[in-house]
Amino acid sequence: MQYGYPGGYGYPGQGAYPGPHPQGAPGYYGWPGATQMPSNGLGTAGLVVGIVAAAGFCLWPVAIVLGILGIVFGAIGRAKANRGEATNPGQALAGIICGTAGLLLGIGFGILVTVT
Repeated sequence: MQYGYPGGYGYPGQGAYPGPHPQGAPGYYGWPGATQMPSNGLGTAGLVVGIVAAAGFCLWPVAIVLGILGIVFGAIGRAKANRGEATNPGQALAGIICGTAGLLLGIGFGILVTVT
């Protein structure tokens, strides 16, 4: 006499879950047919670095470097969003804008400090 549910689960047959690599997705772990998570890291990093650059323009050398990084991260994040790999094109654009503002404020404050 057997106990439990008939077929589909357990050790005797093939398990209910496929192996770690479903067909068509080498190296991907998860449910078959599931989509990959969006890669929103660079757009968010561009936004954060751009805001810090714009807010900290009094430290003009740091603001210049962070402004450049905000523009670069935002541009890469925007390109990923255009390719469909990310879902935050607005954050990436805001990172480009805030990074540009931080860069210009840092350059302007640096000129003001060195001239006076």
